[in-house]
Amino acid sequence: MIKTQSTLSALLDCIKATEATKVVVNRLYDPVSLVRDHSIEEKLAEVGISVQSYNGDLLYEPWEIYDDEGRTFSTFDAYWDKCLNMQMEPVSLLPPWRLMPAAVTGTVERCTIEGLGLENELEKSSNALLGRGCSPGWSNADKALTEFVEQNLFDYSKSRFKVGASSTSLLSPYLHFGEISVRKVFQCVRMKQILWRREWKSQGEESVNLFLKAIGLREYSRYLCFNYPFTHERSLLSNMKYFPWNADANHFKVWRQGRTGYPLVDAGMRELWATGWIHNRIRVIVSSFAVKFLLLPWKWGMKYFWDTLLDADLECDILGWQYISGSLPDGQELEQLDCPQIQGSKFDPEGEYVRQWLPELARMPIEWIHHPWDAPLTVLKAAGVELGLNYPKPIIDIDKAREHLREAIFKMWEMEAAAKSATSSQMNEDVFDNSDSIKTSAILKVIPKEKSSCLTYSSNDQRVPSFQNCNNGLLPRKRPLPVDEEKLHMDKPNKQNKEAGTSGREDLCSTAESSASKRQKSTSS
Repeated sequence: MIKTQSTLSALLDCIKATEATKVVVNRLYDPVSLVRDHSIEEKLAEVGISVQSYNGDLLYEPWEIYDDEGRTFSTFDAYWDKCLNMQMEPVSLLPPWRLMPAAVTGTVERCTIEGLGLENELEKSSNALLGRGCSPGWSNADKALTEFVEQNLFDYSKSRFKVGASSTSLLSPYLHFGEISVRKVFQCVRMKQILWRREWKSQGEESVNLFLKAIGLREYSRYLCFNYPFTHERSLLSNMKYFPWNADANHFKVWRQGRTGYPLVDAGMRELWATGWIHNRIRVIVSSFAVKFLLLPWKWGMKYFWDTLLDADLECDILGWQYISGSLPDGQELEQLDCPQIQGSKFDPEGEYVRQWLPELARMPIEWIHHPWDAPLTVLKAAGVELGLNYPKPIIDIDKAREHLREAIFKMWEMEAAAKSATSSQMNEDVFDNSDSIKTSAILKVIPKEKSSCLTYSSNDQRVPSFQNCNNGLLPRKRPLPVDEEKLHMDKPNKQNKEAGTSGREDLCSTAESSASKRQKSTSS
């Protein structure tokens, strides 16, 4: 393992030490990795080193899936239906018998795990708790897959919404870090489907279809990032650029710390901080609360998930947060506001999950556990709950949140209409996305037109690039060429990296790097 600031320099040192003539890599599909890998391939070619890349992360390459007219899909159902009806199913290859060790003739400056400085002494005790949720390594990944397929897959269709139990596969960290192949998972589940179909076990078949859909969403997240590489910073729907997000640093802090006054939301956020993992349904609930109740920018939530989740995956987080914020053609309706009280009664009917993560509410009766603010004073007193003291009052009333959301949507349509009117007047101006520099009261910014560019990237080759407005719009392009053939155009770096909410700089500091950053913090020889 090599600690380095530059992937290219580390590779050159390693190549020199081993006298290698070829570099073999697995492809990544996020925008920063595509730019970085293309640049490295060109540099290595200049010194006579060939690069051979493979698909090690997906069932199908992004450029293999397209509609009958050769265009990319922008809705999941159409995309996944195409995948399931491909002529050839993905094949899971057996691992090699053995790997021949490289004959190292030179020296490479190696680095230990401790040398990376990933944690300090103060963090060790709290970080030790994260190991309860996931044990790394391919053997543990294989064990998790076997246990899920043999013990839990059959009942997946009925149990997948039980937020307080191990009702899901827990394979996402292993898939993200490459400890298990998505093709192997796909094939194992498909084999069970064939077996249950022969035995007329309809529940098993339904469970397989639902689980494969979850695998498909992971595929689709990479498909979107490859074909629409601005989606980590821009909504896929153009009208969302006018949405007046509320850049309230205090609300963001309260949400992160699980002190919103809504028990199911608070329980989810506290579990996330304690274990680095939360059930997918809880992810939907807490993210919906941040975006729809508090009107916080979805990019803030996405970046916080990147910081805290053990299975943090940039592409999956982009898909999830854009879906919740109504930024996708097939996403959740923007005006849909799900009441946490109703969600709690549905997904945690006995209140066990809330009691586990909110001990201050442990003695609340079932009928009040998800809305303690409505409980009589005698019930609160008997349960030892003092609203505003040992458990917070709701940060915002549900009716007030619904009113704020409607006002924001109305303002968004007004601003979009104003922008269209300006365009129809043939003004030589560009209307920029207000989320570039969010203020509490969003005002349409009109900036004299200059040369517009699509892609800029940081000089740090493992950070998420910044994107200016793209003149292409959002029309799906014709079938893309393979990454080896497609020319990637790079522009100069965006020196003014504007983060939302400058008043809360420490709380809102972005660490949303590409998914490659976590997987390739160091280059292994």
